[in-house]
Amino acid sequence: MGSDSAVAAMRALGPLLAAALIAGCAAPDPGAGPARGPNVVLVMTDDQGWGDFGFQGNPLIRTPNLDTLSEASARLETFYVSPVCTPTRACLMSGRWCQRTRAFDTWIGRAMMDPEEVTLAEVLRDAGWATGIFGKWHLGDCHPMRAMDQGFEETLVHRGGGIGQPADPEGGEGRYTDPVLFRNGERVETEGYCTDVYFSEALEWMRRMRAEDRPFFAYIPTNAPHGPFHDVPEELYADYAAQDLSPGLFPQAPGHPLPEEHDADRLARIFAMITNVDENVGRLLAGLEEMGALEDTLLVFLVDNGPNTRRYVGGMRGAKSAVYEGGVRSPFLAHWPARLEAGVASDRVAAHVDVMPTVLEACGVAVPGGLDLDGRSLLPLLERRPVAWPDRSLVIQAHRGDRAVRYHNFMLRTQRWKLLNASGFGKEVEEVEPRFELYDMSADPLELTDLATEHPEVVAHLRATYDVWFDDVSLTRPDNYAPPRIHIGHPAAPEVCLTRQDWRRMREGGWGGRSMGHWEVRVVEPGPFRVRVRFLDDMEPSRATLRLGSREWTAEPAAGAGEHVFEEVTLKPGPGRLEVELEDEEGICGPYQVIVTAASIHP
Repeated sequence: MGSDSAVAAMRALGPLLAAALIAGCAAPDPGAGPARGPNVVLVMTDDQGWGDFGFQGNPLIRTPNLDTLSEASARLETFYVSPVCTPTRACLMSGRWCQRTRAFDTWIGRAMMDPEEVTLAEVLRDAGWATGIFGKWHLGDCHPMRAMDQGFEETLVHRGGGIGQPADPEGGEGRYTDPVLFRNGERVETEGYCTDVYFSEALEWMRRMRAEDRPFFAYIPTNAPHGPFHDVPEELYADYAAQDLSPGLFPQAPGHPLPEEHDADRLARIFAMITNVDENVGRLLAGLEEMGALEDTLLVFLVDNGPNTRRYVGGMRGAKSAVYEGGVRSPFLAHWPARLEAGVASDRVAAHVDVMPTVLEACGVAVPGGLDLDGRSLLPLLERRPVAWPDRSLVIQAHRGDRAVRYHNFMLRTQRWKLLNASGFGKEVEEVEPRFELYDMSADPLELTDLATEHPEVVAHLRATYDVWFDDVSLTRPDNYAPPRIHIGHPAAPEVCLTRQDWRRMREGGWGGRSMGHWEVRVVEPGPFRVRVRFLDDMEPSRATLRLGSREWTAEPAAGAGEHVFEEVTLKPGPGRLEVELEDEEGICGPYQVIVTAASIHP
């Protein structure tokens, strides 16, 4: 990147970052002594997809700073994530397949990672790194699954899987602008657009850690461009809304065509959110350069799954939730001027489970004894070292339900072959009769020609490989697919907000409307507690019933109150099932939220 042509390219691609990256890519001073660190910054956007970048050939989206970063980074050409967000986040933080972690779906109690999992943040924290997260965690909102319980010393996060969901805090519902977030477990009112807030807070924290001479690990997982799309950066939206964003303007041949029908307004909103992310990446790199940290900071950028609408993915098939390439491919950028040469580093297949071992090797931190990771370090590939790299089989599987189901919505990828069964993410089933598809990815990277009939021997071999994997990940624990329990009455969390994000549903309906659910909990201290039950906006129940195990409390809520408070509730310590049943003239349904507070901290 030190050549005149490279510098010119950076200036053309990313004017905001050109000066910072030119300085950051300078040769290290041989007399500076041994380096500590490095710092690590991990940026992951939500629902962005492989093709939402100028550097991926998208002709209409504006991502000049990410284009510049791509030019200055070591890149992997074939990098996989899960088709939806929680599974990717579990794999990323643990270095293990999400089926081992209990966090293999995105809602109703299946988006909580087992607290016994050892996270990247925990290992780096114990090795002396400052650790911070700014944005979306989505691996558990309650103790002991919160980011602050899992190795992050500084946390600024929203609840649930995104802003605008049933886990939103009261008064902060749907607020992308001036969002209500949680800093180290405490509610805070913030100012600005949510993505701007995450990057600003991360930069300020990094400056403080720099002043304290501490190497840092900053995890910045944005919730943009995840929906809903009601609140987006207005100026950027106006610019895109004035453009023609028709599918025919995106290059597609010879791959899978985009549908002719499209929602131009929604696409304009998504593109506005993405360009706002790009502007913040520019601020991030400029800020790292200003604090003298860019040279020896490993900055990794990826997305969490395919795009949240069917849009440009370079002719690939599929989008979010699909196991076709468009649903599971991500860019992988690793920018570390002190050690990594810019350009395509390798075409070897890799995945999210490889990020943790890669970062640990880059930091010179050993994997803790007894910790079995499924990923392997990609640092030798990124550094272009001559290293033996045997062919590997990567399995990506994600679907709704209470447990992993053999062959349900999975793909298995080797360097040459890809076997899949595209049975659909949203289907909850007990068993699957697979319809296998087989693609020769070396000759057919866009999955145009199914070769399953022509190569039954390859299908049989890869199926057997998958079966070994499935049996292995399903037996990680005796109760492998039981959800973790939320702690009530723990000194580290005197107030717990139980939401539909984490309940276990009791009938069809998931988390919407008049659905029913309960929470699997563990009472640590008996209380007493104040239990505040919030109703749906249009509900006036005549009866409210709180249950935990064999104990039951009933009340007649006041008309128009919108809530009812059970005072001085004493709970039996140990595991149990907590539920609240509300009855009105339409029947029985569950609450909107239940806030359980130790009476000792309530006025």
